[in-house]
Amino acid sequence: MTIELPAGRTTADGITHTTTSGIRTVLAPGSGPVTAGLLFRVGRADETLATSGITHLVEHLALHHHGLSDLHYNGATASVYTHFHVTGTPADVVEYLNGVCAALRDLPMDRLETEKEILRTEAAGRSHGPGHGMPLWRYGSRGYGLPSYAEAGLHRLTADDVRDWARTRFTTENAVLWITSDTVPEGLDLTLPTGEWIPAPEPTSALPATPAHFRGDDGALVLTSVIPRSSAGALFAEVLGRELFRGLRQKGGYSYTAAADYQPRDTDWATVIAYADALPKKQDAMIGAFVDVLAALRAGRVDQADLDAVRTSALAQFDTPEPAVAKLPSEAMNLLLRHRSLSIAEARAELEAVTVADLRRIAREVWASALVQAPGRGLEWAGLAPAPTSSRDLVTGRRYASLEDPRTALLIAADGISITRLGHQVTIRYADCSLMQVFPDGARHLVGHDGFTLAVEPAVHGITPAELAPLDAGVPAASVVRMPPRDPSRIPRPGPAQPVPGAPAPPKAWFTALLWLLGIPALVLGGLSAIVTLALASDGTGDTGEWLVVAALWVFSSFFLVPWGICLRRRRGGRS
Repeated sequence: MTIELPAGRTTADGITHTTTSGIRTVLAPGSGPVTAGLLFRVGRADETLATSGITHLVEHLALHHHGLSDLHYNGATASVYTHFHVTGTPADVVEYLNGVCAALRDLPMDRLETEKEILRTEAAGRSHGPGHGMPLWRYGSRGYGLPSYAEAGLHRLTADDVRDWARTRFTTENAVLWITSDTVPEGLDLTLPTGEWIPAPEPTSALPATPAHFRGDDGALVLTSVIPRSSAGALFAEVLGRELFRGLRQKGGYSYTAAADYQPRDTDWATVIAYADALPKKQDAMIGAFVDVLAALRAGRVDQADLDAVRTSALAQFDTPEPAVAKLPSEAMNLLLRHRSLSIAEARAELEAVTVADLRRIAREVWASALVQAPGRGLEWAGLAPAPTSSRDLVTGRRYASLEDPRTALLIAADGISITRLGHQVTIRYADCSLMQVFPDGARHLVGHDGFTLAVEPAVHGITPAELAPLDAGVPAASVVRMPPRDPSRIPRPGPAQPVPGAPAPPKAWFTALLWLLGIPALVLGGLSAIVTLALASDGTGDTGEWLVVAALWVFSSFFLVPWGICLRRRRGGRS
C-alpha cells in the first residue's frame, strides 16, 4: 500500500505530492510543453455485462464540448481506470481539465443517444487481435472478462444511469492528477462530487483448474498468466520474449512474431502475455517449441547473460534527462491503485537483486496460472487441462425440440435453462445470468457468468411468450437489456427438418403410391383366399376342383403379396 505524503512534500526523486480541489496531485517540472493527466479509478472491469459501455459513454460525454480544437488531448477507458490527458501551455491544461470536470458535474445528456451511436460505430470499426477472447475464457462475463465483450449495455442505459455512474465514480476521492510542472497552473478548478476511493474489483474465474488450454484460430498461439506484481516478473517477461524469439524464429524458423509482455492488472497482480505465430504446416512444431521454452525456464535453464541484458535495458529508463517526469504517470497510477510506489533508488535496487533463481520461480508461477489458446490438437500432452466448453449439468424442465433438428432441444425450468445437442450442453441458471437480451420478436439471448451463451428463438423451437415466463421471472432485472427490433432477414426461421443419422429416410412419393397399388389388391385377394380356405377346411365337403380354385386364388394373390412385403421391408429399413 502507498504511504501518502503530506501535501506539498517533495520526494527524493523530485516529485511533489499535493492536492488540487481536494484531488491527490503529483508534480514534476519538465522542459517543453506541459502534459497533464486526470486519472479515475473506474473502468470496464467495474461494470456488469448489462451496463457495459457506461464508463466509456461518460468519457465521451465529458469530452464532447471540446469538439475540434488545436489542443493535443484525448481520453481513454481501460479495464480499471479512465484517463483524460492533455499537452500544451498551462492555459491549455486549465481549459481542458476545467472543461472535463465541468462536464462531469453536468453531463450533456442531449448528446446521450448520439454518443451511444458513435460508440457502436467505433466498436464496429475496431479490429481485435488473436488474444481478444482470453479474458472471457479466464474470467467469464464479469469483471476483468468484460473487455472481451461488446458494450452490450448501451441499449439499456438511461440518462439517470449515466448521471449516477458519474456522480459515484468520477469523484474527488477516486481521482489522481499528474502534471509536468513544478506548480499547479493558476485557475485550475477540478471541483467534482465527493465520494470514496473504490478498490479494483476482485477477480472472478471461469476455469476449474490451471494450467488450461482451448482451441483457437489457426495461425497463432497466445498464453496469458496472472502473477503477483514484481520487478522480477517484469524481467521474466523480457527474458521469455527473448527465448521465444530465439527458439521459434531464429532457430526453428516457425514464427515471424514471437514475443512476451508484462502488464499490471490491478493493485497487486499483473498479466504476462506471450504470443507466437506460424503457418498451418508449422503450427505443431511451433507449439512444441513454445512449450519447450517454458519448460526450460521452469527448470532454471536461464542464461545469466540474458538476465543481465534485460536488466540493463530496464535500468536504462532511469538514465533519462528528466527521470522524475518519466516516472510521473506511473507514480500517479500507483497512487490511484494504492500500489507501493518505489523511489528510483529502490527500483534500481530491486532490479539489481533479481537472480536466475527468481526467474525460475516466476516461470513456475507463470506455468501454474497459464491459459493457452492454441490451434490444432489439444495440449493435454503438455499437462494442460482443457478449458470447459460444455456445462456439467442440465436443468430438469419442459423439453422443446428444434423444428429443424430433433437432436437439438431446449429445457426450460423454474431456476434455469439448458440447450443440448449430441452430447454438447449449455446450462445457464437464472441467478448466474450476466445478460439476457430481450427482442421484440420474442427471442431471448442469454450469457452466463461462466461466459457460456444460449439463444432462445421462439420460431425455431415453437415456444410461445407464455412458455418463456420462467426466464422473464427468474433472470434478475439488472441483467435484462431490451433490444430494438431486428431486421426480419436476421430472425432465424425453421428450415426443412434435418435427417437424423440412423433414422429411416422419408419415403419417396412414387414408392408410397406403389405401396398402395400393391397393398390394396394384396389385402383383398389375400383376405378372400384366407376366407375361402377356412370355409372349405371347416366344412370338410370341398372336392378336388374347389381346392384347385383355392390354390389358384393363392397363387394369384402372391403376385401382389410378395412384392408388397418386400416393399414394406425396404420402407422400414429407410431405403426408399
